[in-house]
Amino acid sequence: MRPPPGTTADPLYPDSDGKPMGETEYHILAITHLYEVLRPWFHRREGYHVAADMLLYYEQGNPSAVRGPDVMVSKGVRGKHLRRSFRTWEEGVAPAAIIEVTSRSTKDEDQFEKPAVYARIGVKEYFLFDPIGEYLRPRLQGFRLLDGVYVPMAVEQADRLSSDELELDLVADAHLLRVVDPANGERLPTGEEYQEQLKLARREARNAKRAAAEARRQAAEAERRAAD
Repeated sequence: MRPPPGTTADPLYPDSDGKPMGETEYHILAITHLYEVLRPWFHRREGYHVAADMLLYYEQGNPSAVRGPDVMVSKGVRGKHLRRSFRTWEEGVAPAAIIEVTSRSTKDEDQFEKPAVYARIGVKEYFLFDPIGEYLRPRLQGFRLLDGVYVPMAVEQADRLSSDELELDLVADAHLLRVVDPANGERLPTGEEYQEQLKLARREARNAKRAAAEARRQAAEAERRAAD
């Protein structure tokens, strides 16, 4: 039986490149926040996978053909299991959208080297976010793949972009990139916030059930007294 994609340990494709997740705590927080809101959101949908700071290998047999996107969302993948790395030949797809939390020290790689690779392998949307406004103006930028070339997304509202691939909006908010559901205008909760929302909903349901039972009891008592 073939192992699930991205799970085998292969010395040809290391799990880590030894580089830090982000330049500063602002960058690390921006990356982890995106992961914490996108992962539970897409985990409930079939065929999606969200990764942060995971190596992306895009040519079988060529371990130097690798990049380390800050956040990537893939569609049409098999299984919701954890992965060591993302290998396109095992997954059968390239990531659908990639977000890079950029800095002045990585701007050449983020603006030229990475998008050239991502366009070549078919990543349909590419986003750049500068959490501390070091160099990027505007500090949130998005690109869509058109005929093999990235074309800048139209900006309808400052610091806000709509993703067709994610079917979500990305909104620059201080040093974080918030994710908003355009269907209701609400931002996606983190996994912890989602669990708190579930607890609150269950508590409200229990309270409503008790209130309904008490109302029925009082109505029955009133009928009994009227009959007497």
